[in-house]
Amino acid sequence: MTTTVPTEQSSTAEPDVRDEGHVDVLIVGAGVSGIGAAHRMRTSYPDRTFIVLEAKDDRGGTWWTHRFPGVRSDSDLFTYGYRHKPWRGPSIAAGGAILDYLDEVIEEDDLASRIRYGHRVTGVEWSSADAAWTVHVTRADTGERLRFTAGFLRMCQGYYDHDTPHRPQWPGLDRYEGVLVHPQSWPDDLDLTGKRVVVIGSGSTATTLVPAIAQKAAHVTMLQRSPSYYFAPPTTHELAAQLEALDVPPEWTYEIMRRQYTAQLDEIARLGTEAPADLHAFLMAEMLPHLPEGTDVEKHFTPRYRPWQQRLVMVPDGDMFSAMRDGAVSIVTDTIEEFTEKGVKVASGEVLEADVVVSATGFDLSVFGDIPFRVDGEPVDFTERVTWRGLMISGVPNMVYTFGYLRHSWTLRVDLVEDFVERLDAHMRERGARTVVPALRPQDADMPLLPWIDEDNFSSGYVMRGRDRMFRRGDREPWTHLKEYAQERETMPAADLDDGLEYR
Repeated sequence: MTTTVPTEQSSTAEPDVRDEGHVDVLIVGAGVSGIGAAHRMRTSYPDRTFIVLEAKDDRGGTWWTHRFPGVRSDSDLFTYGYRHKPWRGPSIAAGGAILDYLDEVIEEDDLASRIRYGHRVTGVEWSSADAAWTVHVTRADTGERLRFTAGFLRMCQGYYDHDTPHRPQWPGLDRYEGVLVHPQSWPDDLDLTGKRVVVIGSGSTATTLVPAIAQKAAHVTMLQRSPSYYFAPPTTHELAAQLEALDVPPEWTYEIMRRQYTAQLDEIARLGTEAPADLHAFLMAEMLPHLPEGTDVEKHFTPRYRPWQQRLVMVPDGDMFSAMRDGAVSIVTDTIEEFTEKGVKVASGEVLEADVVVSATGFDLSVFGDIPFRVDGEPVDFTERVTWRGLMISGVPNMVYTFGYLRHSWTLRVDLVEDFVERLDAHMRERGARTVVPALRPQDADMPLLPWIDEDNFSSGYVMRGRDRMFRRGDREPWTHLKEYAQERETMPAADLDDGLEYR
């Protein structure tokens, strides 16, 4: 992460490209991961130069992309908040409150001048001769083409396509006369008052939307192909309320609640691996009292997968179940046969008439924002590369990526990654190195390149759909990733920085 100035030859100007100069570190993405990286640059490396490039026109990442009714966290904010900045508020928060929290970080760290919005990265090229990245950018507002150079690249752009949501091509879709909308591109002027709405999906997006829009819609039907595991925690944890009543300092409350929620998820993760039948029984017992009398639990609320094989779907205060008990929401478990002029026909033959259909069908994975990478003139095919501890990619120098947890709070790993970057930087300085690159060791010559994720570990639809386009993992350390927080908070700080990494 030390300053490296490119040579004159490598920075030869193209006539229609404006040179924006050199920085020590270039961060791609101004969401939770990118803002976390920028905070650490500001506080740990005050003398170094950095910039954050964000394709969208504002901060927040997923919280800017997703602004549908009722959008909220599906993790508690005591662990979703950064380690350095206590969260003050309910355990489960609305998307707007999370954006406000990020705004506070940006203001407190004076990051606004370092973030350039509407700057889409269109390609990155590494030069070993210069020990630097060249980053090609297009400005959204003017169409101008820009070029930056950087000694180190931080990929914090998230892991899904923010521009194009996943929507299956259902038969008859062109015949449907109503409104079809995806939560990822929710129109500001959509009025659901008095409308019949069908929401396709059963994950966190669907269960967040359903109770929110049921307050205005005539009726909401959640159409699911198969059930999910639900958990209905209180929006405000009882312990947090007790600590507030005792006038405990917010910093203490934050740390206590982080430990409380972490311990809870650690136990759920343990049961999911060691005693899945017990975890299933616990989750079902927790949910059953919330359901309307007469609910077909086997059909609508008994998942076909092992608990913890997918993320738990949070239903704060059981709001979706309350809407079901009030008759405002109903559940249909079936597959879509086709769309008709008036709605959705399912395999049973029933037609679910709808004025509006919401396809809460998830998203598609994106490998580093689908940005083309080149190393010394050669294109990088990530399907032939392997991860180094879920932090770096084999054969790609001076690049660390941030990928949070799939089942714990994403931000818990953001902080661990930033700790790792500090260790790595110190190690490079000790060795007098300008470049670090993961490289397979001699004993890894015959190592199989396995799919990005093991289906038995995590099987959500978006992962299964997109894993073939992702980078690979190995069958041994340090070429593995996607571990639980309970393990990584011990192993990542102790990771051997000479194992599988080469320095130049």
